[in-house]
Amino acid sequence: MKVSFSALRKDVVNILDFMERLKNEEDQNVVDVYLIERLRLELAFICIYVQLSYSDLEQFEVVMTAQRQRIEELLRSILYDADSSAGFKFDMHHVLPRFLENIDDCINSCHHSTSSTTMTEEQLNFLLVNLLHLSKHQYLEEQMPSLASQYEILQNMCGNVGDFHGLILNGCVEHDNVEYVLPQFQRMAERVGLFLWDELILENSSVFKLAHLLMKIFPIELEVMSVCFTNLKTSTSAEVGCFVKQLLEASPDILREYLIHLQEHMVTVIIASTSGARNIHVMIEFLLIILTDMPKDFIHHDKLFYLLARVGELIREVSTLVHDLEEKSRNEESTDERSRATLDLLEEKLELLKEDLEHVYLKAPDPCQWGFQMTDGPLFMHLLHRHLADLLDSNAYSISLIKKEIVVLKEDIEFISSFFMNAEKGLYKDLWAHVLDVAYETRDVIDSIIIRDNGLLHLVFSLPITIKKIKLIKEEVSNLLENFPKNRSLIVVHTPKKPVESKSLTAGKIIVGFVDETDWIIRKLTSGPAALDVISIIGMPGSGKTTLAYKVYNDKSVCSHFDVLAWCTVDQEYDEKKLLVRLFNQVTGSELQFSEDIDVADKLRKQLYGKRYLIVLDDVWDIDTWDELTRPFPEVVKGSRIILTTRQKEVALHGKGSTNPLNLRLLNPEESWELLEKTAFGEQSCPDELLDVGKEIAHNCKGLPLVADLIAGVILGLEKERLFGLKFGII
Repeated sequence: MKVSFSALRKDVVNILDFMERLKNEEDQNVVDVYLIERLRLELAFICIYVQLSYSDLEQFEVVMTAQRQRIEELLRSILYDADSSAGFKFDMHHVLPRFLENIDDCINSCHHSTSSTTMTEEQLNFLLVNLLHLSKHQYLEEQMPSLASQYEILQNMCGNVGDFHGLILNGCVEHDNVEYVLPQFQRMAERVGLFLWDELILENSSVFKLAHLLMKIFPIELEVMSVCFTNLKTSTSAEVGCFVKQLLEASPDILREYLIHLQEHMVTVIIASTSGARNIHVMIEFLLIILTDMPKDFIHHDKLFYLLARVGELIREVSTLVHDLEEKSRNEESTDERSRATLDLLEEKLELLKEDLEHVYLKAPDPCQWGFQMTDGPLFMHLLHRHLADLLDSNAYSISLIKKEIVVLKEDIEFISSFFMNAEKGLYKDLWAHVLDVAYETRDVIDSIIIRDNGLLHLVFSLPITIKKIKLIKEEVSNLLENFPKNRSLIVVHTPKKPVESKSLTAGKIIVGFVDETDWIIRKLTSGPAALDVISIIGMPGSGKTTLAYKVYNDKSVCSHFDVLAWCTVDQEYDEKKLLVRLFNQVTGSELQFSEDIDVADKLRKQLYGKRYLIVLDDVWDIDTWDELTRPFPEVVKGSRIILTTRQKEVALHGKGSTNPLNLRLLNPEESWELLEKTAFGEQSCPDELLDVGKEIAHNCKGLPLVADLIAGVILGLEKERLFGLKFGII
């Protein structure tokens, strides 16, 4: 077997060399390049599976015999198409019969082979080179087009390992430094070879098979990277330099794909409640943000090698920790002290990396003042607060990565909004403009981190800066409150006809659809029974409940119909007394504070008694909350109304008066596109080159206005970056 395979390998090298010379011969007829490339693939195939014949390949003899026949036909076609003298010139007509005999000898010898042996370095190198050729077979991507990117990852890993082994073979890498990894190369080659056999011969295409293969061979890529970063960083060899450049280009995509597979693997094999599992998911999310932005030009080029080395090493440690947790989860063991200590140490390393990203690896973005429309300010502040609250309710790991920061921003924005809710914005015009600038910046920064759009820069630079800006505004607002006259909070300004929120609340807010729904709610508010009635709006998060409620709340006919209007956002976690105090202050136009022993509900009831009032309870989560908050609302026969928005149908049915709840529909595709286009491009139309992709994005919004609004916000942000020349990356 060894003798015949050695002869076969020599023949293959000679044939491929002949084909290259044949293409370059000036006096030759035009050679069919497709046939030559096809021959290269067929030769790679037969060489691979002669070497891997010990793997008990299904239908081996039948397939290899047919393969031998195809090679003979291809060779004769190529030689026939070329000048007949060319064959004799390169003695190929004598080589061909011997070559075919060697193939037959190898197939027959392989048929009796039952055990594997450790390959020589030359044999392994030959196998790796051929695997790279075969992994590029177009049939693979044609069978599973959706996996094209994963097949490309497989090709890149085969290429990296093959090229690295070539460096070892050429003496560019000390053999002692890599001896431990060579057996892993052979195991990787075996796995890839068996996978390709199943795909190309048995046609057993499977998403799971490819994912499983990648999970098995990713660690070998990490080993190659580790050896390179440890032993090759000071090499002056041009060959090594070329390989390192190739590694820097391919590795971010490979590592990112590995982390995505690792996350999916964790979900499958590790119980979500396992101690440390969530921390690892958050770590992976942080590393994914780094790798997603790795190709961009805001990383110092001379530091890229070292940054990739650190990320690769951290991924190895994360991978080890995942497999440790997997083993414990399988054996139903609890996380031990050693695993917890490893997890803590890993979190410390990630924090250090985060600091170094800011001070060592990244180019700080140029400061730039963002410009934003401010006509929809009050509504936007409310929707931002709601958006942050919804994010905190989410269990997504991308959000967990910045959950502490979101909590801080939500609390500070709530404090700032409460000041401007009752303050006359005209007196603080510059401060209000600054608040809105930073509020829009807050939304764009957080959303960009979550969707990994320049997420690394936003995570390392923009988010801390935005938090500092919000803190400074909060301090300024606090100083304003402290400098108010001491008796200010005791002055009650009766402006019952004026809604708490400015009537410009929705002036700049683009609202699409829901025309019939708006008219229906306004009719229910301004006509109908004199008894207290409840108009409930039910819908999933982001469906537009709050926006619709705001629209009718600020309608002129509604404002003039009621004596008192007040708005209360509830959220999942709430303080009943604080909400009642807020309602009381809105109803009375005051800024009173109450001690613990004061019955705020009773005082609110007295203020509402005898008046026709409209109260909006936005985002009520459960029946108990509804009962507690509506306790002070007197049921006087004045035509008073309550607008309730909720995600829970049972809450709406429990609070139902004489009007049936409104199940808010989703936007249709045309309305979604109209909202996205108007929000992103204003009065202008969408550019023709973006029209098709824009409508596809609108379709993927699934009829949810908030999703369309957020995506339009990102598009608008990108457009502003272009207009203002903000250098946040490759635009």
